[in-house]
Amino acid sequence: MKYLKLFVLIGIIVVSACSGNKKGKENATGLSGDLIIFHAGSLSVPFKEVAEQFKKEYPEVNILSEAAGSRSCARKITDLKRKCDIMASADYTVIDNLLIPDYTSWNIRFATNEMTIVFTEDSKYSNEINKDNWFDILLKDDVVFGRSDPNADPCGYRAVLTIKLAENYYHRKGLAEKILNKDLNFIRPKEVDLLALLESHSIDYIFLYRSVAQQHGLKYLIHPDEINLKNPEFASVYSMATTEISGKKPGEFITKKGEPMVYGVTVLKDAPNRQVAMKFVEFLLTKEKGMAIMEKNGQPSLVPSYTDTFEKIPGKLKVFAKKETN
Repeated sequence: MKYLKLFVLIGIIVVSACSGNKKGKENATGLSGDLIIFHAGSLSVPFKEVAEQFKKEYPEVNILSEAAGSRSCARKITDLKRKCDIMASADYTVIDNLLIPDYTSWNIRFATNEMTIVFTEDSKYSNEINKDNWFDILLKDDVVFGRSDPNADPCGYRAVLTIKLAENYYHRKGLAEKILNKDLNFIRPKEVDLLALLESHSIDYIFLYRSVAQQHGLKYLIHPDEINLKNPEFASVYSMATTEISGKKPGEFITKKGEPMVYGVTVLKDAPNRQVAMKFVEFLLTKEKGMAIMEKNGQPSLVPSYTDTFEKIPGKLKVFAKKETN
């Protein structure tokens, strides 16, 4: 009986020690609290998965994500003075133009995408549309298409740039003006707002990123590389298209030139939870972790890529970028 009690006592001590060690390991990171992320709508699906995987490693962290058009995300910081730890934009230049240098000092370019036309099998003329006639179908009186607001969302001004590039590529003078003046009632703040309209058959087509179409199991039309804003080899062609969007201050405007799509991410200067924010960005940009999730969701990695803010990037994150040289 004495030996039985002794074994029970030893067992309790061993279990307690193991539990204590496990708890100690969980708390050893020191990472906890709320992490606030403002991100582009097109990052909603992959960032949800990245957050879930991050929490498996750091269970004490509470991730609060808000999706909006990238420019709207920036306005929350600059105009509404909202507190935020991380900003991830569908266009890295949103961070460059609206947040640097006052709200952050660096920007890492991390993923790419491409413009497509998205639809369902119930969309009018869905069995006829192709890369050579899509513009004629969109201009039909019984067809309705949607796009996002260029002043709120990069997908919006990229749609405009794609349409302008199409006018030159297909040698259809006046095409861009006709398309851009049609269906103005179906412009929304961010690209994912249009999905509900498509699924309810309120509209037939959307100018949208390929990744979003893939993530939602929708049909999509692939544009030629000359107009899809995907291929760096056509950067000089893309730059021939321009459009104006609102600037930092009321009445100011920024001229956007077409260029290959590049997403950007940064941590804000006054991030409430900087330590956790830095660890999340490191997790996001790691090939086997966050970037594997991005790739799976149709947003190929650009890590490491060139940046003109390399010197300002925190030490541990420099491995995910390259110094831009003139």
